[in-house]
Amino acid sequence: MIQIDAFMFIFLLLLLTTILSILIGKYMCNVFEGQKTFMTPLLSPIERFIYRLMQVDEKEEMNWKKYAYSLIVFNIISIAFLFLLQLLQGVLPLNPQGLSGVRWDTALNTAISFVTNTNWQSYAGETTMSYLTQMIGLAVQNFVSAAVGIATILVFIRGFTQKNTENLGNFWVDMTRSVLYILLPLSVILSIILVSQGVVQTFDPYATIQTLEGSAQTIPLGPAASQVAIKMLGSNGGGFFNANSAHPFENPNSVTNFFETLTILLLPMSLVFAFGYMVRNFKQGVAIFSVMMILLLMGLGVALWSESQPNPLIEKLGISGGNLEGKEIRFGVAESVLWGVATTAVSNGGVNSMHDSTTPLTGLVYLFNMGTGEVIFGGLGVGLAGMLFYVILTMFIAGLMIGRTPEFLGKKLGPEEMKLALIPLILPPAVILIFSAIAISIPEGLAGISNTGSHGLSEILYAYFSALANNGSAFAGLSANTVFYNLTIGLGILIGRFATIIPAIAIASSLSRKGKVPVNSASFPTTGPLFVIMVVAVIVIIGALTYFPIFALGPGLEHLLMFGR
Repeated sequence: MIQIDAFMFIFLLLLLTTILSILIGKYMCNVFEGQKTFMTPLLSPIERFIYRLMQVDEKEEMNWKKYAYSLIVFNIISIAFLFLLQLLQGVLPLNPQGLSGVRWDTALNTAISFVTNTNWQSYAGETTMSYLTQMIGLAVQNFVSAAVGIATILVFIRGFTQKNTENLGNFWVDMTRSVLYILLPLSVILSIILVSQGVVQTFDPYATIQTLEGSAQTIPLGPAASQVAIKMLGSNGGGFFNANSAHPFENPNSVTNFFETLTILLLPMSLVFAFGYMVRNFKQGVAIFSVMMILLLMGLGVALWSESQPNPLIEKLGISGGNLEGKEIRFGVAESVLWGVATTAVSNGGVNSMHDSTTPLTGLVYLFNMGTGEVIFGGLGVGLAGMLFYVILTMFIAGLMIGRTPEFLGKKLGPEEMKLALIPLILPPAVILIFSAIAISIPEGLAGISNTGSHGLSEILYAYFSALANNGSAFAGLSANTVFYNLTIGLGILIGRFATIIPAIAIASSLSRKGKVPVNSASFPTTGPLFVIMVVAVIVIIGALTYFPIFALGPGLEHLLMFGR
C-alpha cells in the first residue's frame, strides 16, 4: 500500500506547482503582451540587441502564412544543422572521449526528435554524443523547440483576443521573449539547485576507477546539470545519460527528484493560467486547468493503485509488496509513478524508472495520456493548443444540444474551425495504428521487441504513441536504433508535431478575422462544472473509442494473463 507520507509528497508537490503556476502565468502574460516586468531592465537591452542582430522589427506583425512559413523554415534549418553536427562530431572539439560521428539514420532521427521537442533517443548519450553535440546541438534545441511550442499557443490565444485582423504577432519576437524572459532564467535557477545536490557539471573526460572487485570501470561525466534543467522545464525529456533521470548523476536524491518532477509540470500549467490572463477571463483558464487536473488525477489514481499491488508473478517467488521492479529504491513506488504519469501527460518524456517494468494498467495509463494528444497540460504550448481542439469539438457538440451556433470566448466557431480541429484529433491516431500494424507485420519491426505476446505489442505501440505525441519516453524494451524504426518514428514525430502546430495557427487566423459576439443568457457557459465535465467526457470517450481494440490486445490482455484470468 502507498504510505501517508507518499500522499503528502504528491499533494504538496501539486499544490506548490499550482501556486507557482498562477504567479508565473501572470508574469508570462505581461512578457508576451510587452508590458514591463521586474526582468525588463536587465533583459530589454539584450532583447533589442538580438533583434538588431537578426534584423527583426519587433513591431512588424505577420499573417498566419508568414508566421507558419517562418516557423517551418526555422525548423528545417535546425534539423539540417543538428544532423550535420552529429555526422561531423568526430572531427570537432569538446570530444574528450574521441566519439565518432553518429550513424546517418540515428543522426536524422535525433535531429528531427530534438528540433520537434520530442527528444526520443534510440542511442545511449554517454557513448554516442560528444560534449559539443550535447551543448550546442541538443541543449540549444531544448530551448528553441520549447519556444516554438510557446509561440504556437500565443498565436492561438491572439485568435481569440483580436478581431477583424489578419495579424498574429511576430514569430521571432515570440521565440526571443520565450527563451530570454522565461526559459533561461528558470533554467539558471534550477541548474544551481541541481549542482548543489550533486548533479554533475564538468568538462573533464570520463573517470576510470577501480571497483571493490579490483576491475576497472569508466564513469561518464559531462556538463549535465545545465542540460537537465532545460530538459525538465522545456518539456524536452532527453537524458544526458542513457538511464535518463534514473541515473544518479542526473537525479541523485529525493530533493532533486522533487524539483525535477515539479518542473515537468510547472510551465505547462503556467501557460494555462497565462491563457486565462491573456483572454481577460481568468475563470476560463481555471476551467481548462480543472479539466487537465481531473484527467491527471484519474490516471495517477489508477497507476498508484496498480503499482502498489503485489505482482502475482513475483509473489510466487515469496516476495510481497508493491511493484519495485525497474524503480530506484531512493524514489520508491509513489515518486516513480507520479513522475511517470506527469511525464506522459506533459509530453516531457524523461523517466526516473523503467516504464517497461510497470504493471499493465500503469502502462495503459501512460499510453492513454499520450494517445489523447498530450493535452493533460501537455508539451509547452502545443499541449494547451491540443486541449483547445477538444474544447472546439465540445462546443460544437454543445451547440447541437442547445440549437445554437457554437461559440467560445466571444468567437463563433464555424465549419472551418471544426475541420481544422479534427486534423490533430484524427491524423496522429491513424498514423499510430498504421505504423504499429506495419511494425508487427514485418521482420524489421518484430526484430526490435524483447518480449513476445501482448507485452511485445505494448512495446511497439508505446514507441509510436510516444513519437506521434512528441513525448520521447520509451518502454525501454524495444531495440529501436535500426533504420526501420529510426525512419518510421522520425516521420511519425514530424506528423505529430506539425499536425498540431499548423492547424492551430490556421484556426487562429480564422478566428482573428472575425468580430466578437456578446455573451448572453442563451450562450453555453464555459467556466462552470458542466463545461468541465463535458470536455473530460469528450476526451475520455474519444480516447476509448479510438484505441480500445489495441488497448485490449496489449496492456488489457497482459493484465488478465498476469492474474491468470
